Amino acid sequence: MESDTCDLSEGMSTERAYEAEPVPSLSETITARSLAVSFVLAVTLTVVAMKISLNSGFLPSLSIPACLLGFYLSRALIRLLEFMEVSHLPFTRQENTVIQTCVAACTTIAFSGGFGTFLLAMGRKSAGDDHARHDVNVEEPSIPRMIAFLYLVSFAGIFIIMPFRKVMIIRHQLTFPSGTATAHLINSFNTPQGATHAKLQVSMLFRSLAGSLAWSVFQWFFSAGKDCGFKTFPTFGMEAYRQGFFFDFDMTNVGIGMICPYAITLSMLVGSAVSWGFLWPYLETKEGDWYPADLRSGSLSGIKGYRVFIGVSMILADGLFNFLSIMFRTSRTMTKRRKQPMSSAGGNVKQPFQHLIAEGPDMEQQKTAKSFDERRRAQVFLRDSIPNMVTIGVYILLAALSTAAVPILYRQLHYYHVAIVYLMAPLFTFCNVYGYGVTDMNLSSTYAKITMLVFGSWVGLRDGGVVAGLVACGIMMCTLSNGGDVMQDLKTGYLTLTSPRAVLISELIGTAFGCLINPTVFWVFYKVYKTGEAAGGDIPDVPYARVYRGMAMLSVGQDGLPRHSMLLAKIFFMLALALCMLRELASRWEWRVQAYLPSTVAMAVAFFVPPDMAIGMCVGSLVLWLWERTDPVEERILSSPVASGLICGDGLGSLVSSLLTLTKATAPICIKFLSRGDNEKLDAFLAKMPAT
Repeated sequence: MESDTCDLSEGMSTERAYEAEPVPSLSETITARSLAVSFVLAVTLTVVAMKISLNSGFLPSLSIPACLLGFYLSRALIRLLEFMEVSHLPFTRQENTVIQTCVAACTTIAFSGGFGTFLLAMGRKSAGDDHARHDVNVEEPSIPRMIAFLYLVSFAGIFIIMPFRKVMIIRHQLTFPSGTATAHLINSFNTPQGATHAKLQVSMLFRSLAGSLAWSVFQWFFSAGKDCGFKTFPTFGMEAYRQGFFFDFDMTNVGIGMICPYAITLSMLVGSAVSWGFLWPYLETKEGDWYPADLRSGSLSGIKGYRVFIGVSMILADGLFNFLSIMFRTSRTMTKRRKQPMSSAGGNVKQPFQHLIAEGPDMEQQKTAKSFDERRRAQVFLRDSIPNMVTIGVYILLAALSTAAVPILYRQLHYYHVAIVYLMAPLFTFCNVYGYGVTDMNLSSTYAKITMLVFGSWVGLRDGGVVAGLVACGIMMCTLSNGGDVMQDLKTGYLTLTSPRAVLISELIGTAFGCLINPTVFWVFYKVYKTGEAAGGDIPDVPYARVYRGMAMLSVGQDGLPRHSMLLAKIFFMLALALCMLRELASRWEWRVQAYLPSTVAMAVAFFVPPDMAIGMCVGSLVLWLWERTDPVEERILSSPVASGLICGDGLGSLVSSLLTLTKATAPICIKFLSRGDNEKLDAFLAKMPAT
């Protein structure tokens, strides 16, 4: 009778289902099998992450594909070992967590490592014809320097946040929504019903991947020259095509549209309509008046100057508003939780670590009411202690090493600049991680942009302030981003009974993988871009590299910018700030209009990327919406695997195309789409040519 009452009071208990299973040791969690699977998935998903980061400037979470593929590949490997009659350890959710943590740590570096942002912003491609293109403000990417830089700056954030793990996860019980969702997914996979769902999801993922890969390779055969192939299909007519409004059949954009909320895709479409449909065509009519007419398209003194600084001003406005808003909400939450134990005398308020010190029959009843899951998870989480002095000491050592070595890699930044960044980093890391846990928004890039502006203006244009600001930005972004990721993974480990030591070690291994894999994958893409430029082709758009270059330029001065560019930037800054305030008020007061207010950052990104990306994302959202209306159950289970497969397949297809380009292979066919008038001129020209 007592056990029945206990079951009713606890409701659906996850840990009751695993009560008979012992918690595996560290050696049983981090195995050769888990490391092998992690490495294979890290390489595969890094290609996907790099393509997304370079094309769009942001990176959606790949934790779900990582834990899903990790589960399936591990089970497949176990079946192979059983077939070969090789003894092996059973696969556990803790090992699944280690694989997910390792792969996520590797793929996240595709964004936090700056390959689509600050590292690429230092090069001549991003500099174009701006007035800071001389040698002291340009540093071309190179594999040895990128690898050395990442190994120097990527580990410090992991260690500095470790002393706060008990405060954030046990005492304040921060939710970390993404980490919690990943943990629930891992817990469900390792039940019989979850295993069935996982098999179905993985089957759909591989079908989607194969279809996307085949479509990507098929398109290559028809892209023998410039403006050839299905990517140039004028979906909405030739005039709309000239302004960039067409569907380019890019499955990555479709997949991203299926993952992103509807508000993001529609906001990008609105931003494309405002910028590419109205603002840029209007500014092009001012050529020769507001800015010289004989400039290259990459010059910040021309139309690019308007695009960069208007978009940058909107991103800065959104970052400033979110920074102040989250700091306010975080401080208010911390104040409430600090006062909570003193606000009640009845003993009903949960004290920190109360479940570990309670004694007596009354307290025993209270522990049962608290829930078996919480007591079990806290016991495992607190059992493997990691001395705070060790983690703090390692942070100091890594900071000292980076302070000495980074100025050797980038001469524009001096050792005292780097030391100040590392003195600021612990406070910013704590604030960022606490806000991350409350709101699920990682603001590491916002702190990094502030750092860029400060150190860029400090060093100055003449002494290389552009590169100095970008490097300081990179140090802060890597430190804060990795700190937020490790705390989120610790939350996942807490909910799956994975030892914090195992999470820390797998985070370090994944980061070590990422510091080597990401530069290699980036270099393949970068060399292809360079080949295309040399051949007279178009360089694929890297929008956020231009954003970061523009911010660094803004920090060192405003010389050489087109007329009225800063006035327009200020106007759009205020408009973006007003939109952020309106969205916050609408959300707080639950106005009906809140569902129709666009996202400021999504609109700003659309100012840099051509409209075909927003259209592709809208196609993905439309597919998801129709699927949701026809079969909501199937959509909820299979939409994420299908979207992940589209992105993975297109990423692998891009890698195949890149390797073909590097080997000087050319497509055999060119398909072009012409207007009726151009087609008649072409027919007349061909008719005059002698027959062969």
